[in-house]
Amino acid sequence: MTRPMPGVTIDNFLLELRSEEIPARMQKGARAELEKLFRREMDAAGVTVAGLTVWSTPRRLALIARGLPLSTQPVSEEAKGPPEGAPDQAIDGFCRKNGVSRDQLELRDVKGRNTWFAVIETPGRPMTQVLAEAIPAIIRDFSWPKSMRWGEASISTESVRWVRPLSGIVALLGDDVVACEVHGVTSGSVTLGHRFHHTGVSQGEVGTGSSARDATHKMTDITIGNADDYAVKLRAGHVIVDHEERQDMIRAGAAKVAADAGLVLVEDEGLVIENAGLTEWPVPLLGRFEEDFLSVPPEVIQLTARVNQKYFVCESADGKLANAFICTANITPSDGGAAIVDGNRKVLAARLSDARFFWDVDRKTSLEVHAKKLERITFHEKLGTVADKVERVARLARWLVEEGVVPNADPDLTEQAARLCKADLVTEMVGEFPELQGLMGGYYARAEGLDDAVADAIRDHYKPVGQGDDVPTAPVTVAVSLADKLDTLVGFFQIDEKPTGSKDPYALRRAALAILALVLDNRLRVEMFALITAAAHPGGSANAGGEIAGFLLDRLKVQQRDAGIRHDIIDAVAALRQSTDNVLLIDRVHALQAFIASDDGKNLLAGYKRAANILKKEDWHGIEGEIAHTGEEDPLAGVDDPNLKGVIDAKMAMRHKAERSYTPEPAEKALIDALAAAEPKAAQAIAEEDFAAAMSALASLRAPIDTFFDEVTVNDADPAKRSSRLDLLAQFRVAVHNVADFSRIEG
Repeated sequence: MTRPMPGVTIDNFLLELRSEEIPARMQKGARAELEKLFRREMDAAGVTVAGLTVWSTPRRLALIARGLPLSTQPVSEEAKGPPEGAPDQAIDGFCRKNGVSRDQLELRDVKGRNTWFAVIETPGRPMTQVLAEAIPAIIRDFSWPKSMRWGEASISTESVRWVRPLSGIVALLGDDVVACEVHGVTSGSVTLGHRFHHTGVSQGEVGTGSSARDATHKMTDITIGNADDYAVKLRAGHVIVDHEERQDMIRAGAAKVAADAGLVLVEDEGLVIENAGLTEWPVPLLGRFEEDFLSVPPEVIQLTARVNQKYFVCESADGKLANAFICTANITPSDGGAAIVDGNRKVLAARLSDARFFWDVDRKTSLEVHAKKLERITFHEKLGTVADKVERVARLARWLVEEGVVPNADPDLTEQAARLCKADLVTEMVGEFPELQGLMGGYYARAEGLDDAVADAIRDHYKPVGQGDDVPTAPVTVAVSLADKLDTLVGFFQIDEKPTGSKDPYALRRAALAILALVLDNRLRVEMFALITAAAHPGGSANAGGEIAGFLLDRLKVQQRDAGIRHDIIDAVAALRQSTDNVLLIDRVHALQAFIASDDGKNLLAGYKRAANILKKEDWHGIEGEIAHTGEEDPLAGVDDPNLKGVIDAKMAMRHKAERSYTPEPAEKALIDALAAAEPKAAQAIAEEDFAAAMSALASLRAPIDTFFDEVTVNDADPAKRSSRLDLLAQFRVAVHNVADFSRIEG
């Protein structure tokens, strides 16, 4: 690949692709696609781009590439061919492949043998020629989520496709037009300004209902001189080409018109970006709607304004929703926006009237009656209807409360909330706005006078929906939410509908993370196997329990990794298989990670690994490994036989007594004493769930094990000493393993 050489003349390149409206949701992807394809073309030509800027408006994509050379550098390449004397077919094939003739080949010595070489000289090319070929390639290869063909050529599947009919191309390298043609559109230096800033209609008449708007539709031509004056000239034509600048204008403008009215803008970044993608000259305007509509839940009003009309909403000083909206006009109107605001108010009023109708109609039927209609909705063909799911969730939620898994919750209220939690799925409001499921159920429950705990549980039982979402803490809500997600996770695993790779159609990974968040945030003390068993569906796979437990452990690692916990630390604790109580596991993990980060922890880990390596090399397994010394052909024979247990224990005691018949060396005796003190302390601390104290007990072994390795010969010539010391290291390993499996810790 060539690079511009020092002293080579460089210039800036402007490309504008103008079309009919580009959907706002597609503009971010289009900017990325344009940059990717342009860089691809430049890389293929061996051209380095000093800087690249990509902008979008509803009617154009624009790219400015800075520091392009006026021509590419000549390139000399060599290709090694067959040796001298090779068959003519091989030599001719080599020539055809490299585009040279035989008389252009050179013979060179390669390790004492003459070999043919082709020297291919590629001259530099004018940058205008490179760009003239690149622009059609970019347009041809451009990927849109949806695209179309148009005009007479559209009858052919080979015709160009674009998101909307392509109407103009501006291509300038410095001050010169890069000449090219795509689908009948010829490049040039002329673009168009704002759609409604044109001859025959003044700015003031736009948006006021002036009949002159329909009298003529000839937009003003704007001639671009070069990349540097592009944005300036478009601004003069009432087009802000920089999408980020338009976003800033909307944020600041919407906040200002709200403040001028004594209100506070309800911030909505997604709406800012969308409005910027809908306008080329954004002007936020505030309007009012009838106060009567405030009887509808505020979330309904905000969603109606946002989804249907792309309007912002405002709050009054007391934090309540105000009867105000902010729309974004596409031009500055001469009447201050009165006509535009009035037209938007009428449209919003119609939408809010529909919402109020749904609100009134839904409240005429109790949630209990609504819930009966869930029998008509299939949850999954193998898992029954939504009504079947609700029945399972109700039973499981009550079990969670009655078994004390979720403390301080009333079982009757919990069951009632579970039986009604999906009822709003069949209401008119949720049919119109699926995003409001749960939320509307809470409103309807409160409207019919149900207990606040029930209403809150219905409202919040879908939470947490994703990372960063609030985790419920109200006992009734926790029980219903946990039951709902457990039923989903266990049910789909039992019918073998598990996530595979990147595919997770039933969002089971999200359900697992939500289950873990509910358990950990609320410190629910329960074995996960007990939860899985309680949530099991009759007739489902009996082997799913282990898979689900493993799946939850994997999700726990993901969740804790995001919280800064090392996966190997979780493995070290989980490997003990002492409990599937995740609260206990995570408490232990936190204590272990803090310990391993300390000097005592690092040194003890090093001592452990040294001991483990010695034991592995010697194939020493401690007392268990010495069962063979009982004389049995099968080393495990009789271990569980109560009649032989006493005999085996006696033999082991005699053996170890014999091994310790010598006087231990001081460092050896210090380790023996340290283990005798540390093991019971660690065991007691673990039993009391004081994991910091358990780590402290392990820390007391650091100095003795270090000194032991420094001063004691493990593989002593005396078999009794060697055996005793290996057994001492095995005892040290067991003492450490009672707290965590240090073999799984990295470092």
